[in-house]
Amino acid sequence: MSIRQGTPPPAPDPESEPYNIIPVHNLLADHPSLRFPEVRAAAASLRAVGNLRRPPYAQWRPHMDLLDWLALFFGFQYDNVRNQREHIVLHLANAQMRLTPPPDNVDTLDAAVLRKFRKKLLLNYTSWCSYLGKKSNIWISDSQRRDSAADQRRELLYVSLYLLIWGEAANLRFVPECLCYIFHNMAMELNKILEDYIDESTGQPVMPSVSGENAFLSCVVKPIYDTIKAEVEGSKNGTAPHSVWRNYDDINEYFWSKRCFEKLKWPVDVGSNFFVTSGKSKHVGKTGFVEQRSFWNLFRSFDKLWIMLFLFLQAAIIVAWEEREYPWQALEDREVQVKVLTVFFTWSGLRFLQSLLDVGMQYSLVSRETMGLGIRMVFKTIAAAGWIVVFGVFYGRIWTQRNTDKRWSPEADRRVVQFLVVGLVFLIPELLAITFFILPWIRNFMENSNWRIFDALSWWFQSKTFVGRGLREGLVDNVKYTLFWILVLSTKFAFSYFMLIKPMIVPSKALVKLDDVVYEWYQPFKNSNKMAVGLLWLPVVLIYLMDMQIWYSIYSSFWGALVGLLAHLGEIRNIQQLRLRFQFFASAIQFNLMPEEQMLNARGTLRSKFNDAIHRLKLRYGLGRPYKKLESNQIEATKFALIWNEIILIFREEDLVSDGEVELLELPQNSWNVRVIRWPCFLLCNELLLALSQAKELVDAPDKWLWYKICKNEYRRCAVIEAYDCVKHLILAIIKPNTEEHSIVTVLFQEIDHSIQIEKFTKTFKTAALPLLHAKLIKLSELLIKPKKDTSQVVNTLQALYEIAIRDFFKEKRSTEQLLEDGLALRDPSSAAGLLFENAVGLPDPKDGSFYRQVRRLHTILTSRDSMQNIPFNLEARRRIAFFSNSLFMNIPHAPQVEKMMAFSVLTPYYSEEVLYSREQLRTENEDGISTLYYLQTIYVDEWKNFMERMRREGITNDDEIWTTKLRELRLWASYRGQTLTRTVRGMMYYFRALKMLAFLDSASEMDIREGSQELGSMMRDIGLDGLTSDRSLSSRSLSRTSSCVNSLYKGHEVGTALMKYTYVVACQIYGTQKAKKDPHADEILYLMKTNEALRIAYVDEVATGRDEKEYYSVLVKYDNQLEKEVEIYRIKLPGPLKLGEGKPENQNHAIIFTRGDAVQTIDMNQDNYFEEALKMRNLLEEYRRYYGIRKPTILGVREHVFTGSVSSLAWFMSAQETSFVTLGQRVLANPLKVRMHYGHPDVFDRFWFLTRGGISKASRVINISEDIFAGFNCTLRGGNVTHHEYIQVGKGRDVGFNQISMFEAKVASGNGEQVLSRDVYRLGHRLDFLRMLSYFYTTVGFFFNTMMVILTVYAFLWGRLYLALSGIEGSILGDDTSNRALGTVLNQQFIIQLGLFTALPMIVENSLEHGFLQAIWDFLTMQLQLSSVFYTFSMGTRTHYFGRTILHGGAKYRATGRGFVVQHKSFAENYRLYARSHFVKAIELGLILTVYAAYSPVAKDTFVYIAMTITSWFMVLSWFMAPFVFNPSGFDWLKTVDDFDDFMNWIWYRGSVFAKAEQSWERWWYEEQDHLRTTGMWGKLLEIILDLRFFFFQYGIVFQLGIADNSKSILVYLLSWIYVFLAFGIFLVIVYARVKYAAKDHIYYRLVQFLVIKLALLVIVALLEFTNFKFMDIFTSLLAFIPTGWGLILIAQVFRPLLQRTILWEIIVSVARLYDILFGVIVLTPVAVLSWFPGFQSMQTRILFNDAFSRGLRIFQIVTGKKKSKTDS
Repeated sequence: MSIRQGTPPPAPDPESEPYNIIPVHNLLADHPSLRFPEVRAAAASLRAVGNLRRPPYAQWRPHMDLLDWLALFFGFQYDNVRNQREHIVLHLANAQMRLTPPPDNVDTLDAAVLRKFRKKLLLNYTSWCSYLGKKSNIWISDSQRRDSAADQRRELLYVSLYLLIWGEAANLRFVPECLCYIFHNMAMELNKILEDYIDESTGQPVMPSVSGENAFLSCVVKPIYDTIKAEVEGSKNGTAPHSVWRNYDDINEYFWSKRCFEKLKWPVDVGSNFFVTSGKSKHVGKTGFVEQRSFWNLFRSFDKLWIMLFLFLQAAIIVAWEEREYPWQALEDREVQVKVLTVFFTWSGLRFLQSLLDVGMQYSLVSRETMGLGIRMVFKTIAAAGWIVVFGVFYGRIWTQRNTDKRWSPEADRRVVQFLVVGLVFLIPELLAITFFILPWIRNFMENSNWRIFDALSWWFQSKTFVGRGLREGLVDNVKYTLFWILVLSTKFAFSYFMLIKPMIVPSKALVKLDDVVYEWYQPFKNSNKMAVGLLWLPVVLIYLMDMQIWYSIYSSFWGALVGLLAHLGEIRNIQQLRLRFQFFASAIQFNLMPEEQMLNARGTLRSKFNDAIHRLKLRYGLGRPYKKLESNQIEATKFALIWNEIILIFREEDLVSDGEVELLELPQNSWNVRVIRWPCFLLCNELLLALSQAKELVDAPDKWLWYKICKNEYRRCAVIEAYDCVKHLILAIIKPNTEEHSIVTVLFQEIDHSIQIEKFTKTFKTAALPLLHAKLIKLSELLIKPKKDTSQVVNTLQALYEIAIRDFFKEKRSTEQLLEDGLALRDPSSAAGLLFENAVGLPDPKDGSFYRQVRRLHTILTSRDSMQNIPFNLEARRRIAFFSNSLFMNIPHAPQVEKMMAFSVLTPYYSEEVLYSREQLRTENEDGISTLYYLQTIYVDEWKNFMERMRREGITNDDEIWTTKLRELRLWASYRGQTLTRTVRGMMYYFRALKMLAFLDSASEMDIREGSQELGSMMRDIGLDGLTSDRSLSSRSLSRTSSCVNSLYKGHEVGTALMKYTYVVACQIYGTQKAKKDPHADEILYLMKTNEALRIAYVDEVATGRDEKEYYSVLVKYDNQLEKEVEIYRIKLPGPLKLGEGKPENQNHAIIFTRGDAVQTIDMNQDNYFEEALKMRNLLEEYRRYYGIRKPTILGVREHVFTGSVSSLAWFMSAQETSFVTLGQRVLANPLKVRMHYGHPDVFDRFWFLTRGGISKASRVINISEDIFAGFNCTLRGGNVTHHEYIQVGKGRDVGFNQISMFEAKVASGNGEQVLSRDVYRLGHRLDFLRMLSYFYTTVGFFFNTMMVILTVYAFLWGRLYLALSGIEGSILGDDTSNRALGTVLNQQFIIQLGLFTALPMIVENSLEHGFLQAIWDFLTMQLQLSSVFYTFSMGTRTHYFGRTILHGGAKYRATGRGFVVQHKSFAENYRLYARSHFVKAIELGLILTVYAAYSPVAKDTFVYIAMTITSWFMVLSWFMAPFVFNPSGFDWLKTVDDFDDFMNWIWYRGSVFAKAEQSWERWWYEEQDHLRTTGMWGKLLEIILDLRFFFFQYGIVFQLGIADNSKSILVYLLSWIYVFLAFGIFLVIVYARVKYAAKDHIYYRLVQFLVIKLALLVIVALLEFTNFKFMDIFTSLLAFIPTGWGLILIAQVFRPLLQRTILWEIIVSVARLYDILFGVIVLTPVAVLSWFPGFQSMQTRILFNDAFSRGLRIFQIVTGKKKSKTDS
């Protein structure tokens, strides 16, 4: 490798060089972030190159720093250096800002900050070195506190070197220990340079082994990248078995052993066998683990669970066999005790099985380098087999002695004791495990320390791996989840024993003894009913194996509800409850959202925690009346008002509330000299009227008493005082000053004030006159708020008020002289009373928005009655206000100042989804005449009204203008209601907006806030929410979308602070290609950058260099407002194409180098965020400082709100299910079970922890198809901690159409099927303690496995019944009542399970917690009426099919579900393609079993018994048949059903080209449905054939029942029946041959052949009827026998396709398969057609599908049927 250094990049012009967040290269620039001394300190520390040896062969320039120095030596890219320079400076500056107390010298970098960062960043590297027994190459001693400049520089160099390696590693970021290896070697070279080593071979100072331009990329990254790429290409797009190629994990785990140092060397030896790819000799095979596709993986990974279940089952059957009432009674018998000891055989047998599976699946790991592994496998197998023999010998001795002595003699007892001693030795490992479980820290210490002695001790039990060590939790957590599981297990085992196993004993014994069975068929084993007993037990055993899931579900629901209650969830559910708490709201915001000035180190002490708890109690329950403080401490009230009003204003921007509602909801600024807090109007409704009625009732009561009554309600007190102060101000304001009238009114008010002061108001005035005054005041305010003001009427009203005040209000009548004397009458007697106020009224200018806004408020207070209970009207606005207000009374960490908060980023992967709806998309109508916009207007009817109101305020006069001048606004409005990138970006940019506002409030002085609030008051009036009175120019009234009122107060530094703390990166992978193609998506993304300052777009740029060669770059761009164009910030070259693994994680991984901060929040493209939630983000990030158990969190789980629930009943079912999963489910997983992984996308990752440990997802092809959950697995295995927090939420969209939902379910189930094979699941199953392993199993793959078990139970039950009916056993035992009792047992379980009630339980419980119990029950009943059970039963089928198929055969693939609005009808052909194999065929099979059973079972003759036995099975069959049509808009429209049938037949018979898609051609689809059989292994094919053989059973069972069999029980009957099968094939062949040969040219011959065949068939039937016992019904009965046989043959033929495809047979198979699909299609479509034919059924279905929308008065019928008013689209 040449050492020559390429020419360094020229010194850039600091002014013009683009930068990302802060211009680190130009510290003199005018940028708000550069005002922080910490930024300058961090940048200066990087420039401290000092006396370091300068790189040879390159010119050193004065502006260069440590990163340039490293780049010149090691060959890093220029833009990588720039990116990491800003990264390091930002991080160090932010870390220094957070220091408390602040350092003495803020202008220099604090050594402690740097040390802490270096330790955190390189922690994984140091533990890797320790694991491998290598000395770390970080040559800094932590013990010495030599904070010298050289040490600091060295720390900076190590940190910079690691980040430069990471920043350029591209796909190698998924292999973190490979990065450790690279860093280890490069750090060594760095040390040699720093220590001035001399190269022995040249005599020159040491140089790095790779250097030169881009040397790091081409010499280090590229060879390893090329290896990974070659492996992926060898995997044939992921279809090759996982065991034959190395994925990312295998590459990474190669670096977990010392052989990487011996084989790879440094510089990397490209000749090493590491670089030899799969398929060639001498290549390095799989490392660490082999992913073999098999169902046995479930046993292998969770063997402890299955051992427990099997041992209990065996013991329970032995004990129950004695038929005693309670098990302990049976156990008193020595014989039973000895029999129970046979569980040791089972246990040792299962261990032997486990060791065989290990050998069978992991043998390919063994090589010359890993012999120890092979030796251990062999030894473990021998040992397990040895234990079986030992137990056999000792057990045999017990019975030998017993049989010799004929009783349980002392000698026999002694042998029992010997057996127990042997058993105790066998149990030593388990006893050790229990000891370590009780003392978890010992286990953690042993696993984390790398002492050889511990390795030797644990060698026998598990392979040594770098991950999965020290996973034990603390003692407190242990106790919590142990209690939980003791409850679950004790309930499960008690239930299993008494309800499942015990009732089965009597019938089983009876069946075994039954010896006079009259078999209906040829029975090979005549004297045994073991088969029947087995079939009777099979469903019971299956239920026994899966019902733990149900008990887990029940207990977790109630535990989750308890945890939720303790966390104070759901205390404020609606606006009524908010009203009760609103008075403490300001204090809650102050306490939680505003940082406190705290004494140093005061936080975190016990005392401060205790004070916090007391304060929260006071807030929550209004103790100590905190609002009293509000009036004295006005600043707190004003801060609260600013925040509250900003939230309401954003609601207005989002069109959730109308202008009128804004006035009712906002907290107005204090004006008109009102003495109390001016609560929002919606809180004061009706209060004044109630106060008046109190005054009327208590006519003679003293002042004190009346005022005491009024003050009981805080809002009433405020309403009275505010109304009085406003009336006083208003009347004085509209009367000209310096007039007599003005002084009269002043005197009148002075008298009232004086009487109140001396507490003689009720003595002086008549309270009965108040209603008269009230009525006139209402009239006065009404006159003033009219657009046209009538002064004469105002004068009349004032005169009337004066009359009432003078005549009726005073208790003592006064004469005119007295009035004159008191100054309450005009002094000039000549002027008549009629002219009072005539010339004294002067109304303010109509443009004085402030004045008239106050009048409107006064009018509201005076008139409002109960009508404000539904303010705001919009349900979403209510939900958000309720959640936000409730969360402030929960336990939230204190907020630090924005400057002291942790910095964070948000990362969103985006491919080509919708960015912003175009005009065409909004206007284009579907087949029913419905456009997207019309649909949105109908679903969001109130938001559309608010939008139009806003548009009119912004100047449109005609509604059609929204399609011209306001088109952009219209497109935004629609896009904010879909699942678009625009919506996500708006939501995530609320963080930026919230941080700016909080930064202002943090630093603003009291004067700023006071002045600001007054300024704001005037501004809010200016922006034209006073639409009624103000008529100023349109431009000044427009309500800007991007800036709010508070913006105007900012001093400039807020933006700088927010930029330092927050970045938003959207990884738009193909943005470069979109730009090149002039794709409108690219323009829309540019528009988003233009309008969002903190938004950055990362994409992969492909640049063609040669004929077929391309170079790939990771590029970051932003929009530069000064240049008014998009500018490129960084361009980092990649070693090759980005996508080697799964697309989404690769996309995230390339962009993660551009994120900043301590945390990164992963947000998907279908998510949303809310401003009021963004205010709490800094509180959430403080959680990283708290301990949860014995660890601090590494992932903060955040709750989601599913916002798509209102679209249809389906969307509601989906969102209800999802909501209980992301709230209650995750809550229990985090506390107490401690197994929450990473499911919800809004989770916040500890960024530096993850970037050194493989990133925020895994990306290996196919195995990591559910990429995100592996981040959680990886986190747990590497000793991280995942928590869950519910005081903050993020919005999430879900699929809303039936087919979309099914595709999503299929994707998740397939992903779980792949997880079963993965090393992560295996390691978690073995490395977690037993109880956490249970929690982990039942909440991940176990959930899907048990769903499959439920379906298998139904199969086992029905096939078992069919066997008993057709064989004749059922008839024989009919007289015996006991068997039917057993049946009842099985049925009851099945009924409970299938109803799916327990899967609904978490939903009901969570709903009760958050919305109230009655509401939850009502919702549940509504769901049942809307057929949610049908939907959930169908979902179970989807999950079962895809999970089972993936484990058996693979074939998991990413399914793009689409995120659009689904209202159009899906054709039958499309539904058939999606569900034929997963549901329809299975439903037909079960339906056929039920029909045959009904026909031949003696039990079924009793209709009631038959219905009771099979009702749930029929329900499942009907659900699987009908769900796709019930939940399909216009699913039962007769005309559409007819069209669907035509379309289906066209699709079936379409002959099309080779390029036809599955949507066009049946044949193409048929081949695609068999894809999984091409990739499956031999075992998969064998199992498929065994499963397909079940279809031959129909024929075997039914042919003996035919009349032609003449009651013969000979096997010949069955063998001869195959003649019919061959005959049918023969006839089919003849007809097909005739059609091909004659149909086109000699049609007459074709008809002749058909005629002859029919004639022959009729002759045969007549002959059979005449000469044999053949009955006419046999024709139809035999169809039930032979059709399944044909289907079974076709399925088996598909398995043998590679052999058959070249033969003539294959065409026949394809033709027959086509006929079968026609038959199935007709069977499925028949009930749909019948229901479509019934009148009224279609409208009922629409009602079911859109019920929620109906109840809100929407016009869904028009959406579904397309009867739309023509004018809406004009």
